[in-house]
Amino acid sequence: MRKKNRRILGWVVIGVIVAIVSAVAMGTRGQESQQPAGSVYTFSDVREQTIEFHAYNRAIKLIAEQDAVMREALTALKAPCCADRTAHTCCCDCNMARSWWGLSKHLIANQGLGAKQVRTAVGEWFEFINPDGFSGNACYIARCSRPFRENGCGGMKEDNVIF
Repeated sequence: MRKKNRRILGWVVIGVIVAIVSAVAMGTRGQESQQPAGSVYTFSDVREQTIEFHAYNRAIKLIAEQDAVMREALTALKAPCCADRTAHTCCCDCNMARSWWGLSKHLIANQGLGAKQVRTAVGEWFEFINPDGFSGNACYIARCSRPFRENGCGGMKEDNVIF
């Protein structure tokens, strides 16, 4: 009987371990599904990360090769606030542009990412800061002083971001 009880206990323990591992795996899959496939950066807080990205924009000076990566990445994206321009050549230095430029510089200079990955991350940033999307004309219809989530540029003064 003892041998049979140990065998049963062993199977119970194995079953419990399998259940725990499955539950953890399901929880992890749920978290991953919140990030788009192929994400290279995790966005969590518009306010904190905008300030962080502004700091990168000020501090990071790209060398020629890195600047070429940034140009390639951002030229392929329309600026969300002025869609007749690219994300590389936004019509002004608004707070939204400073944020995606800083994010790009960080991903290139500090993480060594290429143009495709940077373009993906910046596109995800656009979606994160305004899930409803942008009209592409905020700069031309006086929406510069509105928050990103309201199809705005977050203001023009870096020390006064409008959230």
